[in-house]
Amino acid sequence: MAKASAPPALLGDIGGTNSRFALLDNEGAITRPQVLLNRDHAGLAEAARAYLAQTGAAAPREAALCFACPVEGDRIHLTNHGWDFSLRQLRSALGIERLEAVNDFAAVALAVPRLAPGDVERISGGKALTEAPVGVLGAGTGLGVASLLRDGAGWRALPGEGGHVTMAAMDDEEAAVLARLRRRFDHVSAERVVSGPGLVNLYQALCDLAGRAPTASEPAEVALAQEAEAVAARRIFSAMLGTVAGDLALTLGARGGVYLAGGVALNLGAGFDRALFRRRFEAKGRLSDYLALIPTSLITHTTPAFLGLASLLARSS
Repeated sequence: MAKASAPPALLGDIGGTNSRFALLDNEGAITRPQVLLNRDHAGLAEAARAYLAQTGAAAPREAALCFACPVEGDRIHLTNHGWDFSLRQLRSALGIERLEAVNDFAAVALAVPRLAPGDVERISGGKALTEAPVGVLGAGTGLGVASLLRDGAGWRALPGEGGHVTMAAMDDEEAAVLARLRRRFDHVSAERVVSGPGLVNLYQALCDLAGRAPTASEPAEVALAQEAEAVAARRIFSAMLGTVAGDLALTLGARGGVYLAGGVALNLGAGFDRALFRRRFEAKGRLSDYLALIPTSLITHTTPAFLGLASLLARSS
């Protein structure tokens, strides 16, 4: 952790639509969170400078940033936004002495051990095994996936691109929806249906199947609309999220639990069918009893990535 005389460190959760910033003070407290629209800024350096100017914060010497894309080497290219830049150049532009950079869901995974009871809503399942792997996934602008593994006395987050696995249908209705989406996309990944834009894709495909023109074009509109296709889109979203979460649990052996993050499931409220999600999570034939033992929870903390980034700075200082 930074010395007591040092200015606060900069934290940044850089997504496809928004960049969320905060400051980490010398006592480990996360302060002054703000959300900036990416489209309002030419690049990340400009967005970070705007945030620092708005808060009146002293120029930070340290920063921890996470990105909604693979983080491998110096070059960052956001999957769902046009920003493409060098971490080395970003560090120089901001005058940062130390810059930690990770995938956004690696940061969310690192937050899991720091979550308080009030930061999590339990959905269902058995008791987590404390030494077992943990799965984390969440629907936002995209579908983020990561895992958390024991590493000695601590935890190691392993990011991945599991949101881009091929989405499979579990019944005839889903098969028809996916067939319609294959006309638009060369590959219908889980992210094409289990994300904010994915919720819209589901709704539009259902309208197409019903021979009706869609009236909603934004996730928030589909989340609130009461027409039959919007209601069905929310139902299928809940079911498909359960399918993907169950696949992740089987792949990892995630007896430590599966945590849902991202804004979509949380913002859907009652439109996220938790019971249906759980049924589909466990609907894995001969492995259903195995999955019934694995707890699933919804992260209700609004900025869990900041907790993970703070952990990263503390661990590697």
